[in-house]
Amino acid sequence: MKYEKIVKGRFLSRPNRFIAKVTVDGNEETVHVKNTGRCRELLTENAEVFLSFSSNPLRKTKYDLVAVKKGNKLINMDSQIPNDVAEEWLKKSEMFSSGAVIKREVTKGKSRFDFYIEDGERKIFLEVKGVTLENDGVAMFPDAPTERGVKHINELISLKKQGYEAFVLFVIQLEEVIGFKPNDITHKAFGDALREAEKSGVEIIVKNCKVTENSIDIWEDVPFLH
Repeated sequence: MKYEKIVKGRFLSRPNRFIAKVTVDGNEETVHVKNTGRCRELLTENAEVFLSFSSNPLRKTKYDLVAVKKGNKLINMDSQIPNDVAEEWLKKSEMFSSGAVIKREVTKGKSRFDFYIEDGERKIFLEVKGVTLENDGVAMFPDAPTERGVKHINELISLKKQGYEAFVLFVIQLEEVIGFKPNDITHKAFGDALREAEKSGVEIIVKNCKVTENSIDIWEDVPFLH
C-alpha cells in the first residue's frame, strides 16, 4: 500500500485522541491522527512523524498522521491500513487458490468480521489486528483493553466448532521485531482468549511489515511467543 503524498513533521502534543499538534516546515499544524489508541510510547515530544497530505478542501485538517520514528524504527500507526494491506497480501499469498472469493466486512450472527473467504469447499472467517506496540524487539497486542477483541476471538472459536476455518492475522506495522506476544499486563483476558483459540484450532498468523515513509506491505513471518 502506498500513500500519495507524504511530508515530514515534528510531534508537539495530542490534545485529544483524534488530533495532534505538529510542526511542518516551521509552522504549527493541527493534524488528524489515524489511530485512536493511546500510542504514548510513539507520540513523544519532538518525535519525527510522517503526514499524508489531503487535497480535499472540505476537510478540517489537511494532513493525516500515519507514521512515526521510534529511535531508529519506522512505525506505521495508521489503524485504517492493516485491512487494506491484509487484502493485498491475501490475494497474492499461497494460502488460497487464484479462484478464491475474498469478501470484506461480512456479518455472521451478531458480529462483523474483517474477511470471509470461500475457496472451493473451504469457508473461512479471518480477523485482522494491527499492531504498533513494541518493546525490546517484541511486538504486543493490545495497547489498551479491548473487550471487542476478546469478543471477536471467542466468536472465531465458536465458528471453528461449527465447521468453518478461522484465522487471526496480526499485522505488525514495523519490520524490526523478533517475536510477538499478547500484552497480558494490559489485558490478560485477550491473551487468554487468544491462547484458547489456538488450542481450539483457530490459526494464528503473525506478520511484520516492510515500512517506508510512504508505503507499507506485509513482509515476513514473526514467531508467536504466547
